This record gives sequence, C-alpha cells and structure tokens, in this order.
Amino acid sequence: MKLPTKLPSPNVKLGKLPSPNLKLSAPKLKLGSSKPKVGSGKPKPGSRKLKLGSPNLKLSAPSLKLGAASLKGLGKGLGRHGGSDVVGLDIQPGFVAAVEASVNGTIVAARAATVPLPADTMRDGEVLDEAALGQALRELFAESKLGKRVRVGVANQRTVLRTLELPPVTDHKELSAAVAFQAQDQVPMPLGNAVLDFHPLGIVDTPAGPRQRVVLVAAQRDMVERLLAAVRAAGLTPAGVDLSAFALIRSLYRHEAEQTGRVLYLNVDGLSNLAIAEGTICRFTRVVGSGLEGMATDLAERRGISLLDARSRLAEADLTEPPLPEPAPPAPAGPETYAEAEPLGGEETAPLSAEEAAARERDMSYAELSALDSAATSEEAPAASDADVWAVLDNGIREISGEVRNSLDFHRSQDGGGEVSHVVLSGAAQDIPGFATALQGALGVEVRAADLGVADGGLDSGVSPHRLAVATGLAVTEAPQ
Repeated sequence: MKLPTKLPSPNVKLGKLPSPNLKLSAPKLKLGSSKPKVGSGKPKPGSRKLKLGSPNLKLSAPSLKLGAASLKGLGKGLGRHGGSDVVGLDIQPGFVAAVEASVNGTIVAARAATVPLPADTMRDGEVLDEAALGQALRELFAESKLGKRVRVGVANQRTVLRTLELPPVTDHKELSAAVAFQAQDQVPMPLGNAVLDFHPLGIVDTPAGPRQRVVLVAAQRDMVERLLAAVRAAGLTPAGVDLSAFALIRSLYRHEAEQTGRVLYLNVDGLSNLAIAEGTICRFTRVVGSGLEGMATDLAERRGISLLDARSRLAEADLTEPPLPEPAPPAPAGPETYAEAEPLGGEETAPLSAEEAAARERDMSYAELSALDSAATSEEAPAASDADVWAVLDNGIREISGEVRNSLDFHRSQDGGGEVSHVVLSGAAQDIPGFATALQGALGVEVRAADLGVADGGLDSGVSPHRLAVATGLAVTEAPQ
C-alpha cells in the first residue's frame, strides 16, 4: 500500500468515530495523490508505503520510510500463526514489557521480560528521552536473550481512528483516491506530518443508499520517528508499529456464545488505555489518563519520596483493608535541652543544654557537622503512609472512571455506538487487591479481571502476567476466533 507523504491540509474537522466491523485481512491498497479525485489512483512521487495488518492497524510495511531511514521487509509473514519470530514491545511511562507469544487455540505469552524506565523517559505515551529509552531496551534484550525483531505499540493522543462512508466504489485505485480526499477533513493533524493507513469494510446500506465503509487511521509522523529511533538505537529491528488498543483486544478477547453487546478493555498501567470492541473488532479507542505512573508521581510529590519508593508503595497497597491511622507526631523537645545524636560508642549521655550544644558544635569539624545533618535529614524524611496511598489511589480511580464514563457517553452518541456489557481490566492495577472492585463501584459497570495465558516457566522472576497483555497482543497478528 502506498501512502502520500504530503497531502493538502485544509480546515480540520473531527469525523465520527468508528462503528463498523473491522476486518483487516485485505490485499494491498494504494493511496492516491495529494489532490485526489475519485478515479485517479496515481500516487505522488516520493509517497511512502504502509500496510494494514490483520485484524489491526499496521503502521509499518515494506519500504516504510520515516525520515532518512528505511525499514525493509516489514509486514511479512502475516496470518494466523504465532509471532515466535517477532517480539511484542510495549513501551509505557515507567516500564517496558517484551513478549514472545504462541497461538494454539488461545494466545499464550511464551517468554517475557520487563524493565522499569527512569522518570521522564516517556510521558503520556510519547518518548521524551531517546537515549535513556534506547539504553533500557538494550539492557532488557541483552539480559533476556529475546529476539531482536520487534513490533512496537503506540498509545497516545497523537493517533486518530475514524470511519468513513464513501461512494460504493470497489476499485482499489478509486477507493484510495477517495480516502485520500476525505482524509483532509477527517484527520485533525497536518497530513504532511501524518502516517496514514486505511482498510475497506465493504458495502453497507444506509439511508443515503449503498456506501463503502472504510476505517482510516493516522499517527503523527514525528512521534513515530522518535519511538523507532530509540528502538533502532538499542540494536533492535522494527518489524511493525501497531496501536496498543488493537493488541490489547487481540490478547484478551475470549469467545463467549452467550456474549451480547460490546466489551470495554481497560489497561491501567504506565498509562490508562481504553478500547471498546465488538468481538475482535475495535469500535473506539482512547488514552484516558496517566495510569499508575501518574499516581506514583503524585504520591512522590505529596510525601517528598523518590519515584521508585512511590511505585513500590502503590504495588504493595491493598484496598480491601482500611488504611492504618497516622502515627501521633513526637512531642517537641523542651526549650532548655538539645537532642544530641547517640555517640559512636553507644553510651548514653545526659541531654545537653543549649549553651553546651553550641559550644560542642563550635569544636566540631565540617565532616562531623555534615554527618549530623545527614542523620537528621534521614530521620526526618517522611514515608508514605497507608492513608496517603489510599488517597492517591482513590483519586486516581475517580479520575479514570470519570474519563471512562465520558468516553462511553461519546461512543453512545455516535452512529453505530452502543452499550458495553462489562469491563475487562488489565495492567499493574490488576495486581492491587480491591482496585477492580473500587473501579466497578465508581463506574457502575461490571469489571472483570483479564485472563492472559502464560506458558510454564516463561516469565522472569518478579514479572507480573497482568502487565503483559499489550505486549502479548503485539507479538501476534490475529486473535483466535
């Protein structure tokens, strides 16, 4: 599929969000010129190719060129099979997960490894520090011995998913030209800085007569370039870029004969990613918050502790137990005494008066004074109490549930929108006892725990399977039916 790199960008209008069934196993399509007319299928010189995977958006394909670099041979080997030769790579704020998966009736994480990321390496799903990310990826793959061909997930506000209704043309060249023309009004970003892909869903009957429905996806080119630059800097070979929401659906979809309505998949981890699906078909997707990494940042700022400590405290939280009361503050020292650090010999001494303490300080060396200051600072450093952790998690759950409700309201208001039967929760939040129950109470919709298959002995020590849903879906190209 060929994509133009520069298309005219008139006034941007937001189109409606996807509503039809999404089947992404079509032949290659060619996108038309920068000023297309239906029936003109010749691409503009210098256009860039992009191939749509199945059943998901593929933002990379043979000869996908981003900047000066070129990715060769991408998009090969697609179909109903495990991605044993491709590692799914989920990069979120705070952590990275890499998974090799297999498919045998269900998708199973065969081998997996994770690594934490330094603060400000990623923010809101976008790369801030390419060097830090590249170094973390290099270390992860060197230690895990996973394959170096990777399919990378994207989840941020710089991606767009739209459904178009076009004249009922079936000729690929004519359809490509029509899509390129409509993209000018439907994509809320300059098309000269967009990576585009689309897939026809077939002819449908509408009040206006037969129409060809097409799913159109766009991602900002500079965002994708920064992500792939860090991946290549780690010595990895990008085999594709996919929407994380599509990967989430692939890995967690379970066929249920009695299932009616749509399912909302919610991954709460480094960020909060939402996807509404009917079967394996994504109808709507949106990043709805900063996830547990944002909560950890809030906790660290509240208590003046390190981000690593805040992450640990959240991971140890238990929302099924009430928080312990705050300890009573120590009584202040009297005005006539000076609390002195215990001598090195451990012998007890009587408290010094203010005059005696001042005289001793005058006789101390700089090193001795610095040691006293360090000890005092260490003793005074506040720890995050259970009440602090509860408050941060409670606020975070309220914010996430509010964003999810807004997304559901918007989805219902669109053509083809509908209700969801339940929520499937995944991510690190699933490891926190009571999180799903609290989220269900805030949403008023049933919340179920995600069920991800993991091969025996496939996980490194300390790796939670709940954090692998996106990476596992990225490692394969189709959900089992």
